[in-house]
Amino acid sequence: MRSALLFSAALAALALGAAAPAAAQQAGAQIDRFTYDDLIMVNRLSDPQVSPDGATVIYSVRATDLPNNRGVSSLYAQPVAGESEPRRLAISDGGANTARWAPDGKLYFLSGRSGSSQVWVSADQGASAAQVTDLPVDVQTYRLSPAGDRLAVALAVHPDCADLACSVAKTEAEAASKSTGQVYDRVFVRHWDTWADGTQNHLFVAPIGADGRAGEAVWVTKGFDGDTPSKPFGDENDFTFTPDGQGIVFSARVAGKTEPWSTNFDLFRTDLSGSGQFANLTDANDAWDAGPVFSPDGRTLAYRAMARPGFEADRYVVTLMDVATGRTRQIATEWDRSADSLQWSPDGRTVYVTAGDVGQTRLFGIDVRSGNVVPMTGPGHVGAFDLTPTGFVFSRDALDSPAELWFKTYRGREMPRQITRANPQLADEIFGEAEQFTFAGWNGETVHGYVIKPAGLAPGEKAPVAFLIHGGPQGSFGNGWSYRWNPQSYAGAGYAVVMIDFHGSTGYGQAFTDSISQHWGDRPLEDLQKGWAHALSTYDFLDGDRACALGASYGGYMVNWIAGNWNEPWKCLVNHDGVFDTRAMGYETEELWFTEWENGGPVFENPEGYERFNPVHHVDKWRVPMLVVQGDLDFRIPTSQGLATFNALQRRGIESRLLVFPDENHWVLKSANSLQWHQTVFGWLDQHLKAE
Repeated sequence: MRSALLFSAALAALALGAAAPAAAQQAGAQIDRFTYDDLIMVNRLSDPQVSPDGATVIYSVRATDLPNNRGVSSLYAQPVAGESEPRRLAISDGGANTARWAPDGKLYFLSGRSGSSQVWVSADQGASAAQVTDLPVDVQTYRLSPAGDRLAVALAVHPDCADLACSVAKTEAEAASKSTGQVYDRVFVRHWDTWADGTQNHLFVAPIGADGRAGEAVWVTKGFDGDTPSKPFGDENDFTFTPDGQGIVFSARVAGKTEPWSTNFDLFRTDLSGSGQFANLTDANDAWDAGPVFSPDGRTLAYRAMARPGFEADRYVVTLMDVATGRTRQIATEWDRSADSLQWSPDGRTVYVTAGDVGQTRLFGIDVRSGNVVPMTGPGHVGAFDLTPTGFVFSRDALDSPAELWFKTYRGREMPRQITRANPQLADEIFGEAEQFTFAGWNGETVHGYVIKPAGLAPGEKAPVAFLIHGGPQGSFGNGWSYRWNPQSYAGAGYAVVMIDFHGSTGYGQAFTDSISQHWGDRPLEDLQKGWAHALSTYDFLDGDRACALGASYGGYMVNWIAGNWNEPWKCLVNHDGVFDTRAMGYETEELWFTEWENGGPVFENPEGYERFNPVHHVDKWRVPMLVVQGDLDFRIPTSQGLATFNALQRRGIESRLLVFPDENHWVLKSANSLQWHQTVFGWLDQHLKAE
């Protein structure tokens, strides 16, 4: 533990970067502030994959092509030792993503260069490529077998078809039909941002021949009623080959007619024959089982398991299953954090996971025998990692830094070493000083928050404040980088930022996370009020008379809630995709398990639970100008919620503005739309907080 604490202390200065702005101000240097224009052009590093010999890491970098309103991804190779500059792989020219190493050192990846997304391979370290699959539908994701002689691919197919040819013909016939009506007899009717089209995600396995091309693909999940990978965000972590390469274990939920209110994901095992036989390995647990990973010796299957059915934000506990007997045991059960991104150590003695931890997201090592948990990284947010023979490569971002790759040996005392610099253009940017603080919130319990001082703020000067409220609500505004709600873009525009991780936030223990359910409007509001008061009394650069509250999703709900229950401090409000009517939301949203857990059951069984903290009942007290933002493809919090909010404001005669994106979902993803979003939001803030 001492070595971990030393590491944390040494990395703290890097994470919060307070020295550079102060030095620049003292020297009277020109301040080059980070702005939302800079944010949109930041290169996005992700997906580190270490070669079998541990010498090279391949990673993806997404650059912004603003004139063409798109992102452009490339693959880069970087020696883990860091003795030379990164090399952009030539295979990127035709489009390349999801690079994965084979045991023999060949590099597989996905590319659409043939007209559809297929698996390709490079045998010369990314200089050239050959096509591996030639399937009639897009490959969504894939996984190589342990020996590298088979390929599992995920395809969207019609489950009632006998084969791929039938599925393709059915899709083409539906596209050619002159009628456009869709008939449904079960939900999901739509999910996240797409309407159901009758297809499901299924797995196919093909051998890789001596010529490097995939042979005939066998539909190994045929007859299973469900999606694997799961929609909308599943990937190859939802499935894996058995150690002998003769079977597949996958995580999935049986759809049936209960899918929108079920979180019962189980682990299923099937052979490669397409027999339609599926052994449920975790049938005893009716909650979420995810992320199957076999130990290096193949004797143990590790996965992450929740305990409470219907609750998507329950704690994931690392669970080990004996492959021979099926017996399970959980490890680190007293560790009050939710495990994610599980990997085994090469010797099989440790599992490594990431987890939110008091405003950070760290990498932890868990001893599989004792359950002892050791933090491996310090401040900041670890987004992904991969293991080498001597240590691990991990991506780390923070409030003052987008993701970069670092290397750290398994020896605890060794400090990490940065091995990439994907955004050299930010070297001269000055970021706002960030500080984490605590105060006594609801029930007298400790609550954490962050304050960020605007870059270049003169001593004694006060700054207007952006009070940012995170979504989820089981989420966190901690020490991490965001490409949407980025507090440094506010600090660069001259705004101080205050963010509170209110009760319900993640990374502070499961009881803290649980406390928001059925309490959306009281406990978090009390934390926000007390956090705001604490920040004002502690940081003299905050101008409490010039402040705006902003939030998205649950944060947007809270903006609507405080509009009628705590509107005194605010000169303006910004609500992005926020809930206006919790009762209507209980019927309109797609993932019903969420609203039913958060409000104590379905609307028709517990209407009072939906009305207790319903913003619609407090519109008569609204008075503060509000900007409403809505994505028309947002099926999580549908457009009707945003329109109702705007109609209420207009009918009340309150200054208001509505920004609608017809081509965006719950998030704003397109570059030009992001630019418009920031221009509109910052224009709203300037109008109400900076106008003379």
